[in-house]
Amino acid sequence: MQFLDFEKPLEELYHQMDKLRETAEKNHLDVSATLGELENSIRQTREKIYANLTPWQRVQLSRHPERPYTLYYIDKIFTDFIELYGDRQVKDDKAMVGGMARLDGTPVMVIGQQKGTNTKMRQLRNFGMANPEGYRKALRLMKMAEKFNHPIITFIDTPGAYPGLEAEERGQGEAIARNLFEMTNLKVPVICIIIGEGASGGALGIGIGDKVAMLENTWYTVISPENCSTILWRSWDYKVKAAEQLKLTSEDMKGFNLVDDVLKEPLGGAQTQPEEMAATMKQYLIQAVAELQKIDAEKRIDDRIEKFSHMGFYEER
Repeated sequence: MQFLDFEKPLEELYHQMDKLRETAEKNHLDVSATLGELENSIRQTREKIYANLTPWQRVQLSRHPERPYTLYYIDKIFTDFIELYGDRQVKDDKAMVGGMARLDGTPVMVIGQQKGTNTKMRQLRNFGMANPEGYRKALRLMKMAEKFNHPIITFIDTPGAYPGLEAEERGQGEAIARNLFEMTNLKVPVICIIIGEGASGGALGIGIGDKVAMLENTWYTVISPENCSTILWRSWDYKVKAAEQLKLTSEDMKGFNLVDDVLKEPLGGAQTQPEEMAATMKQYLIQAVAELQKIDAEKRIDDRIEKFSHMGFYEER
């Protein structure tokens, strides 16, 4: 079990529990009463810590190394998943995964960014930062889903689209812009869920949907707090302040009407009870797909366009 810096009180309690169990096993002692007290203290401490998380702490939670990623949710929520590869132009981008699956018996296309669960896999997946071919692969799968009239589900979890020179040379901006245009006009239901980080156009490139939801401890904004701090203050030292000013939490996004729903996470974050989180997401997706399939395709498109056209606010002078 890994602990974040603001979870130090929990780490100390877990350390005490481990030491107590070790002593009890070594000396054949009954410490069940003391263990019960410690477990109660852990629960109370966790409730206190998570009652008032700051925006920066939610950013840290969204990046927790034990947090479930796209492929975990695909395995737990869907059946009969068949992964599809390549954009038919350059190569297969491992940072973007997708394929056909069934959601409670309903055929769907599921697409999402995948970060990787260890150092080697993170390098293979490019830390969830897709190249242009990743977005073109996603679009290819979306158009396939439209052809067969299958709903589309996307899982968003990226620190941003890959910013390397080669990505720009192959048309990173155009690939994302094309996805925005095409997703707006898809004739099938589109549901997007932010399961971790939702940064910049890298997130928006698979984020145009009839319903857009966020898990409780995720964030969604134009730039990461660290990069924002670097641009404004020329230092990463102001990342905590940047996280506050960006208004990037799920609560902020819901308040601005930029997302439709916020899915509550288990106490301590999705990584503490990943199966429970997957079950919550599955029920949400089943209900959302059923609701959207009742709506005429042209009306869905009109509603989608109207929803995104009314986002944001400005003042004319």
